[in-house]
Amino acid sequence: MSKEKEKLTDIVLGKDEGEETLIIPISKVDLKPPSHYKVILHNDDYTPMDFVIEVLESVFHKANALATKIMLDVHQKGLGLCGIYPYEVAETKVTLVMDRAKQHQYPLKCTMEEE
Repeated sequence: MSKEKEKLTDIVLGKDEGEETLIIPISKVDLKPPSHYKVILHNDDYTPMDFVIEVLESVFHKANALATKIMLDVHQKGLGLCGIYPYEVAETKVTLVMDRAKQHQYPLKCTMEEE
């Protein structure tokens, strides 16, 4: 190999004159997408509908029309799907809802289940 071609090869490989390049083999890692969890509100006879809408708007960032629809699902069907999230996000949202309900002395129940 000519000196000029050798120098070009070294530049392409990231080598400068007098330096050595360490090549680290990359092993293939099987990555799985994270599991997702449904966050669900449960109906009760005491929590006001306005409070449920406020929680859906503030914790789940739902528009008023969608929050109202979910609240009606909770009221009429007994359950309402608030969203589907990775585990840590779902867990955080459940905790926020339960803490807020407790703070206002409402028995609103929020759970999560694997999708």
